[in-house]
Formats: sequence, structure tokens, C-alpha cells
Amino acid sequence: MKKKLLAASLSRALAGALVVASGGAFAQQAAPSAPTAPEGAVKELDTIVVQGEITYRDRAEDIAPTLSYDLEYFQRFEPLTVGDMLKRVPSVAFVSDVLEYDGAQLRGLDPSYTQILINGKKVPGAGNDRSFFVDRIPAELVERIEIVRAPSANRSGDAVAGALNIILRDAYEFDGAYVRAGALRFDDGEVKPTYGAVASGEVGGGRLLGGFNVQGRYNPKAKYSTRFEEPGGDFVNREDQTDVRDGDDYSANVSYSREIGTGELKLTGLYVLTDRTQTEDSIEYNDPVSTSRDNLLSVNHQLVEIDQTNLTFGAGYEFDMAGGRSGIDFGYASFEDESFDTEEETSYDDDDTPPSFDEVEGERTLADTDDTELTFRLAHKRAVGLTDMEFGLDYMDKARDAELQVSEVGSDVEGDPLPPYADFDRNTSAIDETRIDPYLMFTGAGQMLEWQAGLRYESADVDVEADGDRESNDYAVLLPSASFRWNLSDDDRLTLSLGRTVRRPNFDFILPLTLEGEYGDNDFTGNPQLDPETAWGIDLGFERRLGRQGIVGVNLFYRDVKDLIEVVNTGEPSDDALGSYEDDVEEFLDDNPGADENTPGYPEFDPQSFVYTAANIGDGNVYGIEFDASTPLTALGMPNTGVFVNYSWLDSSVDDGFGDRRFNNQAKYVYNVGFIQDLPSWGASFGASYRKQGDAELRVLAEEVETRYGADLEVFIEKRFGENLSVRLTGSNLLDAEKDEFFDKFDNAADQIARDYDEYELETESAGPVYQLIARYSF
Repeated sequence: MKKKLLAASLSRALAGALVVASGGAFAQQAAPSAPTAPEGAVKELDTIVVQGEITYRDRAEDIAPTLSYDLEYFQRFEPLTVGDMLKRVPSVAFVSDVLEYDGAQLRGLDPSYTQILINGKKVPGAGNDRSFFVDRIPAELVERIEIVRAPSANRSGDAVAGALNIILRDAYEFDGAYVRAGALRFDDGEVKPTYGAVASGEVGGGRLLGGFNVQGRYNPKAKYSTRFEEPGGDFVNREDQTDVRDGDDYSANVSYSREIGTGELKLTGLYVLTDRTQTEDSIEYNDPVSTSRDNLLSVNHQLVEIDQTNLTFGAGYEFDMAGGRSGIDFGYASFEDESFDTEEETSYDDDDTPPSFDEVEGERTLADTDDTELTFRLAHKRAVGLTDMEFGLDYMDKARDAELQVSEVGSDVEGDPLPPYADFDRNTSAIDETRIDPYLMFTGAGQMLEWQAGLRYESADVDVEADGDRESNDYAVLLPSASFRWNLSDDDRLTLSLGRTVRRPNFDFILPLTLEGEYGDNDFTGNPQLDPETAWGIDLGFERRLGRQGIVGVNLFYRDVKDLIEVVNTGEPSDDALGSYEDDVEEFLDDNPGADENTPGYPEFDPQSFVYTAANIGDGNVYGIEFDASTPLTALGMPNTGVFVNYSWLDSSVDDGFGDRRFNNQAKYVYNVGFIQDLPSWGASFGASYRKQGDAELRVLAEEVETRYGADLEVFIEKRFGENLSVRLTGSNLLDAEKDEFFDKFDNAADQIARDYDEYELETESAGPVYQLIARYSF
């Protein structure tokens, strides 16, 4: 292990200061939040049920550039999940299946570049790239969403693209209770229920809030694929597929706050359970249009059963001590993912006319992932002259255990059932990551200028194990950051932020495993010695208040990314290359008994595929312009009409060994346009929202993909009955949006450079409209 002298010294210094100041910690947050609402100033929950006026984007008071959106900003369109909420905010794109909003791509970058926080704390997720799927959190449990565009010393630096902070409802923010019930109708006639409740009030000398939500989830999609030998080349085959995702999400959150002595105790908890099945049925034909048995190539059925649970718990106590504010905070988060995947395919021999039965094959995959994070924070904040000083120490211990079992069976006798799935090949892996991150930050404010500057030092010890092979690595990065805000007038402000951030390696990249055929004919072996990527960034923004409620802003950003993690050639031949050479030698010796390597014509070993690994090579840059506005049309004499618009132009550049390209799957743009019309005299309102994102491209070894999305149109109609009841009818995906993908497939890097295709595929995925009828009642 390398010795981290700076980390140890800084940790000891801060720890000593904390002991003198009596320890303590502030709950880690994406940025300093607005002060807790005092008792008696809480928001009544009936304002959530019956919205008296249109809600616009908040003007956040955080010095680090932050966009804040309350639940009421989204609620008229009845979003189901945080993913549905985020598709209406600036710079967030998704490269997922149609109607799936899971991996949020802030500024269009891969989800692993975006830090997802819940109540200011990191949470583990399913992705091997460390990402968290935001569709796991129901919208009904959310108080607000913050987009934090630039880093601060008092939060984790894993935020190259920025951070999305999901603030759940807090006991001190709300008072009262309401219930919610409704149903969703899908394009194929399926109806799914949704219901839940939220209540808050005084309990045991403090305030308690609890909520639960049950959400039926369903997504029927149709896919159509056509394959050719190359672009413009001969037709190969066609595949017709249906894909249905069916399940239920159960969730609950709780918040309890109470004053104790000079401080405040706060307990929070969140539980989410997903029970879901995914059924895919596909049929391949050797004709572009026929569905005849005479053109049948294969019949495939896949059933995946998924059980996922997220559990988070936090306990914090903030108190006055030593002339400042101190605190201590504990956090626990876990993610469990179990899947039962069975795929069976009957194939037919295309050499015969019509194709004759060939074989039936089946594969069953059992996957189990357990990911837990234990966190602890000490911090102290105090005035130092004309500035506020905050220093602290964050500790995190992460453990991720995974098990994969695979069984393959087959039969070449038509009509015979498949043998039982047995003799599972079993692979296990474990990752343990320990981080100690001290930080120091100063904040100051003048009449016009407010500023914040600090240093954060993040160190990590990583131990990995896969099938008995163990390796270790450790690394550390220093992350400076600074933000400035000039209040040019009561309505105008200018912001400037600079800072360094980090992106840690994907889990599957650091495991000491070799995967055969991972990229076409090429193998891949993990590299446990990978270091993180780092990025220097700058944000420059201007924001203007429009009247009492409106706001308009523009932001320019740039990220200079170093030590990019790319897939590189080790020079070792792949298993496929070795096998092909052995076959060539065997065939030569059969034709030439007694021959040896000196015999003329003896095969030469000239591998075309290799073993690849991940390495820190190259640099990249990301840049763009973000614009957003939300305002009532009061100046036009229409105070009950609200308009919303945001547009983000996104671009980047990276050299991956095949030439220059954008960062993988970065949409070229994303925009939203919408309006809400309130009719106070009728107790009603209606509105529409239109969303579109640009094309995205991906290039990896042996495959290149271009993705294009159609537009999404949503509308709602709302009727309010008194002060306690509201009913909304919403429709989404009213334009039957499609996702088109273009796949260039190759066997190896040499073929990819020479454009010698293995296959060229066009795939279209589509889904129909979804309608919701939702009622809320407060009491």
C-alpha cells in the first residue's frame, strides 16, 4: 500500500480540532440548504393536494450554483418516479428503453458521472458503473429536487457532471395528512393501481412524518430489428419482438425531528421494494416481411424475475458547542438485487428450404448482488472574523458482494423437453472500499459578493476478490473548489464556480476476472490497479428574477477530464484466436502426417483478436450551454398562465484509439417546452409538456451504436373540489415515441478500423400512450 502522508496529516489535524470543538457533524448535503422551517411555519399538506397557484422553479440561495424544484413544480403532470420528474429539468437526458427513465445523464454524460444523493447522502445502486437508477424513488415521497452544477468541499467529489440531490419530505416542513389513489391504463388495455398516503404532526415532543406508496409498474413495448451484412448490403434476417415489464413498487419513508438540549436530533429512513418480471418473446425470419413457417429461423422466450430492495437510514445530532455549531451523523444504506433469468431458444437450419429444426437451447442465470455503505461524519462550523469556517471528516466503508450462477442445457431432438437446469457454473466477487475524506471550507458575504472556497482530500483503499484471486489498490486526490456570486441587483445575479471532481472506476473493470468474448471475439480482463478519472471544471451563469415568481437563467460549463478510463489491448491473443490457431494446426497435421513447424505451409500464428483491459489513458473535454425559464405571463395580462422552457446544447470530445468522438451516449441536445393554464373561477387547470432530446452515439471495441429518440408529449386536466380534494387526468407518450438504434458490429479492432462488418442492424422500439386518473384528499 502506498503511504498517504497528506491524507494522514490532514486527517489528524482535523480530528484534533474536532475533539477540541467537541466533535459533531452536519448531515452531508449537496449544498447548504435553506434553514429548517420553524414550528408553526410548516407547509400545510392540503396545499400539496389542491394547488392554489402555479409553481415555478425556486431561486436557490446556495452559493454553489443550484437549481431547485419543489414537488409542486412537477405534480400537475403526475410523475410516477424521480426519473419522470427529471425529464422536465435542464440538461438531464436518458438513453434507456422507451418510457424508461432510470439512469439520469446530467449534461448527457454516462450516469456514472452524475452523483445521486438522497437527503444529501450517497446511496448504492444496481449499476456496475456505480450509478443509481432514479426510477427507484417514487415521486410522491419527494419534497424537492436540487441540481447542483458545481462541487463544494463539504460533499463528495464524485460529481464530474454535477449532482442530483433528492430531498425527501421532512417532518418540520409539512403538517397534516392526505391520501392518494388512482389507476394507470396502458396501450394494450392493462390497468395498474396506484395508492399511498402521507401524514405529519407532533409526536413525543418532536415532529414525525411518514408516508408510503404502492405503484403498479407496466411497460409493453414492441421491437423490430432488421440485419444486413453491412450498411446498404444484403439482407440477413429480421426479428420481431415484444418486451413487457410488469411489476409493483412498494416504498415508505419516515422522518423524525426533535430538539434536545441546545441541538436537534433527526432520524430519517427510506425503504423501496421492487417486484418485477420482464418477458421478451422474439421470432426471427429469413425474409423482410414474411411470417410464414417456411421462413422461420428461431423462436426465443426469455423471462426475468427481479427483486430489488433499497434501505437507507440516517441519524444526526447538531448542537451548539465551543462557540460554533457541531454535529455527528451516521448513515446506513443497502441495495439488494436478485434476478432469475431463463432464456430458451429453438433454432432452425437455414441451409434447408424450408428451414428444418436444428436444436433447442436454454440458459438460466441466477444473479445476486448485495451492496452496503456505512458512513460517519464529524464536522464543526464557526465564525472566524468576517467569514464562516467549516471543517470535517467523512468516513465510508462500502462492501459489494456478487454471485453469478449459470447453467446451459440443450437438445437436438425435436419435441423433446429441455433437460433440468443443473451443474451451475458459479462465480463470486467481493469489493471492499474504505474512504477517509477530510475537508476545510470558508464562506464569506459582502454587500454584493458572496463566496465559498475549500479543499477536500479523498483517499480510498480498495480490496477486490474474484473466484479466490485477491488484489488491492489505493489512491488519493486533492479536490479544490470555489464559487462566487455577484448580486448585481435585487433581480440579477452572476455566478462563477471552479473545482476539481472525480469519477471512480466501474466495478467490473477492477475485478481480477477474464471474460471470454466480451467484445466480439476479443476477451477482457479486469485491472484492479485502475485510478479514478479527474476533471477540472468551470461554470459561469447569469440569472434574473422575472416579477414575483418568474425566473430565467443561462449557464456555460466546461470540464477537462484527465486519466480517462478506456479499453486497451494487452497484446495477448484471445481465447478465440488461440482456439482457431489450434484448429488450423490440427487440420494441417491431418493433411500432412509427420509435419512440424519447419514444414512449408505450416500455419503461422497471426491473431486477429486479443485480450483487452481497462487503463487510464487519454484526456477528454465536455462543454455546453444551459438555458431555462419559468414564469407567469403577468406582463401580458395573463397571470394564470405559466410557461416553462429549458434548452441544453451539449458537446464533448475524446480520443478512444479509433479517432475522435463525443463521450459515449451524450445526447447532442435536450429541451422541454410546456405551459399550465389555471382557471380559478372553475377550480380547474390544464397544461401540456413537450420534450425532445438529440441523437446519441456510442463507440466501444467491436461495436458502434447510434440512438435516436422521438418526441414525448404529455397533457393534464385537473379539477379541484373545495380545499381538500383534487382529481387529475394525465396522458403521456401521446406521440407514440419511438427509439431507433443503428448497430455497426465487428469481430475485432482490425475489422472495425477497416470497416469489415460482421453485421449491421437497425432496431426500432415503440410504446403507446399511458393514461392516469389520480385523486388526492387531505384531512
